[in-house]
Amino acid sequence: MALTHTDTAPLFAAGASTLRLIAYLALAIVLMVADHRGGYLESVRWAMSIAIEPMYRVAAMPSQLARKAGLAVADRELLTEQNAELSRQLMLAEARLKRLTAVREQNQRLQELLDVQRSLGIGVQLAKIIDVDTDPFRHRLLLNVGANQGVSVGQAVIDAQGIMGQVVETLPNTSTVMLITDPAHALPVTVERTGLRTIARGSGALDTLELPNIPVSADVKVGDRLITSGLGGHFPAGFPVGAIRSINNDVTGMFAAAAATPSAALDRSGEVLLLHELVDPVGPPDAVPAQGPPAALAGDADTQPRKP
Repeated sequence: MALTHTDTAPLFAAGASTLRLIAYLALAIVLMVADHRGGYLESVRWAMSIAIEPMYRVAAMPSQLARKAGLAVADRELLTEQNAELSRQLMLAEARLKRLTAVREQNQRLQELLDVQRSLGIGVQLAKIIDVDTDPFRHRLLLNVGANQGVSVGQAVIDAQGIMGQVVETLPNTSTVMLITDPAHALPVTVERTGLRTIARGSGALDTLELPNIPVSADVKVGDRLITSGLGGHFPAGFPVGAIRSINNDVTGMFAAAAATPSAALDRSGEVLLLHELVDPVGPPDAVPAQGPPAALAGDADTQPRKP
C-alpha cells in the first residue's frame, strides 16, 4: 500500500526567505541610487504624498481640535476679564464725569448767587439746603443755618432767579423755609408792566402760583412778570416772583383768576440767600436834612415831642 504525503512546505524555506530579503534590499538600494542620481521617483513620491496627506490631516485633527478648544476657552476667559475691567473703568469714568458736571453746576449756581449778592447792595447770608419736606401738602426746606448763625423767623429766602420763600422756624443750627408755592403761603406782588397789586398764593404745586380775585377790567396779560410789592414787611420790593402763564374767569364771572410760574428754581436750587430784615420795608425812606443828624438819629428825634 502506497503512502500519501500531504506536506506542501517547500524545501529550504529559510534559505528562500533570505534570498528574497537580499533581493529586496538590492532592489531598494538600486532604486535609492537611481532616485538620488536622476530623481526618477519624484513623481511617484508626489503622487503618494497627495494620497497620504489626508490621512496625516485626519490623524492630526484630534490634537488640533483639542488645542483650538483650549485656546478658545483661554481667549474667552481673557475677553471676559477684559470686558469686566473695561466695564469697571467705564463706570468710574461716568461717575467722575457726573461728579464734575455736578460740581460745575454747583459752581455756576454759587457764581450766580454771588453776582446777586453783589448787585443787591443789602445784607445777605448764604445757606445750603440739607433736606426737603416730601409732604405733598407742605412745601418746606431745611437749611444748614439757624439761630446761632443769626437767622430769624420771617427772613426772606431767594435764589439767583427770584423769591423762594421765607423762614418759618429756627433751631440752633438749622431753619425751616416755607416755599411760596406752599398752600399756606401768600405773597403781595405787583404786575411789573402796569403796577397792579395783587396776592400770589401757593397752589400746592411747585410750578404754579395762584392769583385769585383779579378785577376783570384789570390790564393783565399772559407773560406779565410779577415782582414783590414790598408790602407786608418780609420781602423787599422789586424781587422777581414769577410770570403769568394763564388767565381765566372765576365761577362767578366777576373776577379773573390767573396762574403764574415761579421765577425761582424751587425744585433745583441747592444754595439760597437769606435777606436781612429791613428797617423800614414799607414806603420810601424819610427825607433827611442836608446838615441834620444821620437818618437813624433823625428817626429817633421824630418820636420825641416837639417844643413850641
